[in-house]
Amino acid sequence: MAQPYLSIIIPAYNEAERIPSTLIDMDKRLSGVDYSYEILVVSDGSKDNTASVARNMAKMVKNLRVVELKDNVGKGGAVKQGMLIAAGNIRLFTDADNSTSIDQFGKMAPLFKEGYDVVIGSRAVPGAELDPPEPAYRQAIGKTLNFLVQLFILPGIWDTQCGFKAYTAEAAEKIFLIAKTTGWAFDVESLALAKRMGYRIKEVPVHWVNDTRSHMKVSGGLQFLAETCTIRWRLWMDAYHLKH
Repeated sequence: MAQPYLSIIIPAYNEAERIPSTLIDMDKRLSGVDYSYEILVVSDGSKDNTASVARNMAKMVKNLRVVELKDNVGKGGAVKQGMLIAAGNIRLFTDADNSTSIDQFGKMAPLFKEGYDVVIGSRAVPGAELDPPEPAYRQAIGKTLNFLVQLFILPGIWDTQCGFKAYTAEAAEKIFLIAKTTGWAFDVESLALAKRMGYRIKEVPVHWVNDTRSHMKVSGGLQFLAETCTIRWRLWMDAYHLKH
């Protein structure tokens, strides 16, 4: 296969139950696109049979590859592996629960032609659709965390945590080569590094479907805060070896 235009990275930890429907829906929505693509499922040290289930889907899902990590390295670590292994000119990661369907990439593609380097899906900008909205307590937690992220690291980015982000190949390779965060705040780190490197970032509204089985728990907010503080410290100390 020649170099694809789009690489789609799906980090997956114990997703044997959800990954088939996600891949089938993705294959269906991609059937009419006019660009080449590959789909990479990165099984993040799953304790179930996520990897084998995904491999079996290759019989009906075009251009599917499965990467099986021996150890659980966290969502950020799995996305990093996928970004560095991918071959596409544009590299997008999306959640295994299919909360943002792949057809939403259609809103992103024109922005890369306009010169943007990183285009991120957002649930918090005008035009976004939440189906249904998150529970009130999760909205409150999300808004509080975003306020802190904007205050200390990323002013003007309204939703750092939507699991639907795309990068040019150059940006992906330079950002994720030096990215260190493997937990929930890896999105914040990737955007902070993109900004520090001078890459142009754009938020686009997406249609987002809330899956109540999401792996993110309230306790994850504390981990997120700790990781965000570490990222801020590294930026202050210029602890990254930036390559641009």
